[in-house]
Amino acid sequence: MELVLITGMSGSGKSVALHALEDAGFYCVDNLPPELLPDFVALEKQHAAARVAVAMDVRSASSLPLVPHQLARLREQGASIKALFLDAGTGTLVRRYSETRRKHPLSQVKIGPAAGDLRRALVEAIELERKMLEAIRAQSHVIDTSMLRAAQLQSYVKALIGSAPAQLTLVFESFAFKRGVPSDADFVFDVRMLPNPHYESDLKALTGRDTPVADFLRAQPEVGHMQTQVSEFLGHWLPALARDHRSYVTVAVGCTGGQHRSVFLVEQLAMHFASQWVTLRRHRELDAWPSAETT
Repeated sequence: MELVLITGMSGSGKSVALHALEDAGFYCVDNLPPELLPDFVALEKQHAAARVAVAMDVRSASSLPLVPHQLARLREQGASIKALFLDAGTGTLVRRYSETRRKHPLSQVKIGPAAGDLRRALVEAIELERKMLEAIRAQSHVIDTSMLRAAQLQSYVKALIGSAPAQLTLVFESFAFKRGVPSDADFVFDVRMLPNPHYESDLKALTGRDTPVADFLRAQPEVGHMQTQVSEFLGHWLPALARDHRSYVTVAVGCTGGQHRSVFLVEQLAMHFASQWVTLRRHRELDAWPSAETT
């Protein structure tokens, strides 16, 4: 059986992720109490279910500490498990709750307080939830949804669950520093010191996936040095991470606008490591606004 566990912060997109898995052919159950997970998996095995996805959240607060032990037992019994933890910045979560006017599951605020009190109580509830989920987060692949549209998140989830279950999956992600560093990154490389195609008039509107930009960057010695050094660093440490039973490693490469340099290097690094590891590529800014101008 292939089991995908979706957990994470309230408001981070768990329902969107579960819908993506349902579209991919998984039998999905939302808000399953952790106490029922072993019995649920046993029942689905009797029904010969091949692909099952379960969402759990802080509404099962008292029994969440059971989850890491349960996952370990299920793996011992032969289940292929992928645990995905959806996260987002506190400011993003506050904004989402404000837009939807939903109440946080841990909120104890009564009807009628001032707006400032509501916000303060919401932030406190979010931080409490973050602390309660620390142990599960540490054993999961984290996806930072702060900058993601629903369609992006669905694509990322489908790509992750489609990768080989018994191998380390290497995720390369380009991003713009001006929009924040992805919180799900295991390694972050800053390439803003490299020559910038943005200042070349005929390259400004293109991206690092376009041949003219790639040719420009390949001609810069500094770009080649950066690519070699990052490749050597990862080549040295990835085997150790695999021996430590890591399922996913996310390598984030950032430039100013996430359009040229970081995109080019993500493409090159993914191509370089594809023969050794399962590799996925993400371009946070291009995926979100493919027609928008960045700098």
